[in-house]
Amino acid sequence: MAKSKLLEMHNVGIVVESLDSAISFFEEIGLTLEGRMAVEGEWAGRVTGLANQKVEIAMMVTPDGHTRLELSQFLSPNTIADHRIAPVNSLGYLRILFRVDNLDELLSRLTKFGAELVGEVVNFQNIYRLCYIRGVEGILIGLAEQLGSQTATDILENE
Repeated sequence: MAKSKLLEMHNVGIVVESLDSAISFFEEIGLTLEGRMAVEGEWAGRVTGLANQKVEIAMMVTPDGHTRLELSQFLSPNTIADHRIAPVNSLGYLRILFRVDNLDELLSRLTKFGAELVGEVVNFQNIYRLCYIRGVEGILIGLAEQLGSQTATDILENE
């Protein structure tokens, strides 16, 4: 039997309280709503281990069409934990990073949606202007504006 090989990273999933608010926020960043639907039934519970669940999901897609963000709002069972206020060095903590073309302009728009800068905008080795924000519902989001043609991958390959 041939060894399985990875084909692509399809999506990252985040559970949110308000699907509508999360969709609006991520549309402001530049993702597009690809679809929205209810997921429920015995088969869904077998996948997640939550038995009789009812979830509304929204699939957001990046402009290049290669990466998706799946937003999930659990209608039942109720959510049981909230990791949004955990410090960024918590085990299993989730952060999403987007490469953008005009960091300052995007930051000014996202603050109107309640986003807050975590620290400050920094220059990372003249490759990126980089910052973390707490976005919709406190989700940690990294934003990076590339400064030249070199990428962080170039640095890692030369180490």
